[in-house]
Amino acid sequence: MNSFSVFASGDDTICALSTPPGTGAIAVIRLSGSQAIEICNRLFIPSGKIHDLTKAGSHTVHLGMISEKNDLIDEVLITIFRNPHSYTGQDVVEISCHGSLFIQQRILESLLNTGARMAKPGEFTLRAFMNGKFALSEAEAVADLISSNSKVAHDLALTQMRGGFSSKIREMRKQLIDFASLLELELDFSEEDVEFADRKKFTSLIASLIEELSSLAGSFSFGNVIKEGIPVAIIGKPNVGKSTLLNALLNEERAIVSDIPGTTRDTIEDALTIQGIKFRFIDTAGLRSHSNDTIENIGIGRTHEKIREASVILYVFDISTITSEEIDELKETFSEHIIDPEKQFILIGNKTDLMLENPHHISDLFDLETIFISAKRKENINLIVECLVRTVKLENITDSAIVSNARHYEAITNAIEALRTAVQGFSDSTPTDLIAVDIRLALYNLGLITGEVTNDELLANIFGKFCIGK
Repeated sequence: MNSFSVFASGDDTICALSTPPGTGAIAVIRLSGSQAIEICNRLFIPSGKIHDLTKAGSHTVHLGMISEKNDLIDEVLITIFRNPHSYTGQDVVEISCHGSLFIQQRILESLLNTGARMAKPGEFTLRAFMNGKFALSEAEAVADLISSNSKVAHDLALTQMRGGFSSKIREMRKQLIDFASLLELELDFSEEDVEFADRKKFTSLIASLIEELSSLAGSFSFGNVIKEGIPVAIIGKPNVGKSTLLNALLNEERAIVSDIPGTTRDTIEDALTIQGIKFRFIDTAGLRSHSNDTIENIGIGRTHEKIREASVILYVFDISTITSEEIDELKETFSEHIIDPEKQFILIGNKTDLMLENPHHISDLFDLETIFISAKRKENINLIVECLVRTVKLENITDSAIVSNARHYEAITNAIEALRTAVQGFSDSTPTDLIAVDIRLALYNLGLITGEVTNDELLANIFGKFCIGK
């Protein structure tokens, strides 16, 4: 039996440490379940007016000692949240104790000895979902919120947790159900040869839903890079200063810098948050057609892989030695990349500190909107930073319907495919019962997003990735 099916009813009482493991000023231990307050009451020696936690009101805090069999453990604050006005929708108790590892362990042992059991990963949020506190996509956004490491990722997760995306999917599913029910009704009267569902209106609705869902699917590439960090590949020929630029951007000596061409033989990655946006910088091996070094050739191959994966490409060249022929080559490379609307291609002219005079062909580089820098002296690095921030369309973050979850993206694309098959079925005069199968499949996939369609395996896969205590 799947472990999540065991506690689907959530009737027993669970407990876990909700703050990160380790020693700190305080730690918080959380309980949820029908006996949460009673279990704490058996261990609690109050210091205030309330002598019985079972009679305490919701959203109240109580000072006292935790003790088991006359063994005093710690002075704590106990916060009571009565159902249904709690995170899980059940009675919830949070114990704030001192952050000693020994104290944390002793309190947990006492709770287990008094009738609670240890929570599984994500079990508190699972119970919140089971009790209707969250749609499934909103519950998944909780995990994204916890793991967010930039302001933009935080804002996106918070928006989704508040239900903007799930409410949109629910509304589309409701519209589809209203018409699909008429289609199903026709199947009950198949011998009568009657039509309850207006085919023209139904086709128009499906076309509208496909358009909305396609827009959501199209937002996935943006939402996913915001969540994971925007990949920025630093590319260029050997010895043009790519590693020096990476070190300047990160403000630390992350990559080895040398005058010897081919020093960087593999990709080096590091992340930096700029104005609330996480960028993942990738320093690559120098681009050249061939090297006598087998290891360097492998690195060059990986460089091409990173170029394909990157959302932003910083093409670095040596401004002090570049020739007219190389500028023509840059123009060709530039034209190839800007055709792809998904990639931002930024030219970086490095080593301005080595220029004795401006080459006569430098005006051609201005036409390409080149950023001129000295990575060694960290001059004009701020211009690159400003350009990177401009590549992110921050106004899109305010849109309440952005897909950042791969599971949601897969369900949406499957729903689109099913709806397109249904539309084709109407056009081809396909029997109603076969069209109904496609409509059910679309409804099933939309329900997977909101949680109106679930199974133990799906829940185990989602909530098993949560941390214990959440």
